[in-house]
Amino acid sequence: MQRKFAIPAALLALLLIWLLFPSKYSRVRNLQSNGTNIIAFGDSLTAGYGAGAGEDYPSGLTKLIGRDVINAGVSGDTTDSALARIDADVLQRSPRIVIVGLGGNDFLRGAPITSTEANLRTIVKQIQQSGAMVVILGFNFPSLTASYGKMYKRVASDEGCLLIPDLLDGIIGNPSLKSDEIHPNAKGYALMAERVSGPLRKLIKKAG
Repeated sequence: MQRKFAIPAALLALLLIWLLFPSKYSRVRNLQSNGTNIIAFGDSLTAGYGAGAGEDYPSGLTKLIGRDVINAGVSGDTTDSALARIDADVLQRSPRIVIVGLGGNDFLRGAPITSTEANLRTIVKQIQQSGAMVVILGFNFPSLTASYGKMYKRVASDEGCLLIPDLLDGIIGNPSLKSDEIHPNAKGYALMAERVSGPLRKLIKKAG
């Protein structure tokens, strides 16, 4: 008599969850990208304002993942001004993965969050239309009227991006990790790089 193989209930439940709810890495668009470069696209937090040469987070990320990360950060950039340079600084550079870190200057200048979200969505779509994957860096800015954390999560979910939430958590409130009231110092940028490196490695592995 042949014995029947019974799948344990817990294992079956995990299998169903895996089938019905793909991982956040599986949901990223353009996993089969033919691009060649990893590009960090953002404002002063990407440019590395407040730290020395080579102490910006893209430089730290390069060392951590063993792959070059192009620093396309411009201090003072808003989502609007970033849109004006996206073609030359990102789309024409054979992007494979673009790490988008924007929105802080929109907040500081009092731009409506609806405008920030619309611009961010446009940036994401233009990058994806070029065939690249998008990683969004999320931030929680101290607003009484808008939730930036939820906005970044919404855009990432809707547009098929990988979200790394609340990137500055524990940095902004820690003087030992800051160069001024807004920007990290070398140690702060190193921590940012560490927080990005893990999810980015997993995305690269998933993309193959």
